[in-house]
Amino acid sequence: MNTALDISTSALVAQRMRLNAISGNIANMTTARNEEGEAEPYQARFVVFEPDESMRTSGGGVGVKVASVETETKEPLLKYQPNHPLANDQGYVAYPNINLTSEFVDALEATRAYEANIGVMEITKNMGRETLRIIG
Repeated sequence: MNTALDISTSALVAQRMRLNAISGNIANMTTARNEEGEAEPYQARFVVFEPDESMRTSGGGVGVKVASVETETKEPLLKYQPNHPLANDQGYVAYPNINLTSEFVDALEATRAYEANIGVMEITKNMGRETLRIIG
């Protein structure tokens, strides 16, 4: 039973990291400068998961872990703003190429996965309680 809870916990941790990356992407949708103040648009980040074999159960279930946090390689969106202080010689400013709709869909999916794992933890906990009641 503890392994089942560990597997769900690993999923909660992984989905939380995914939501952190998504919220960072949304927060930086209009960030056109890097940390040094240079004209460099923010690059969206996404989380890559992989199975965590250290949590393998006898029934074949495995946990999940974050393999890496990658950076998108999309070309920036260019907006014509000739009076902007970060405009290039042609008058274009480079902004992050982040699709808000896709980010919301990813956030919704991560939230649903998080909720599903909470549900699995509740079911596992109830099964343990009932088992102890039957035995006792």
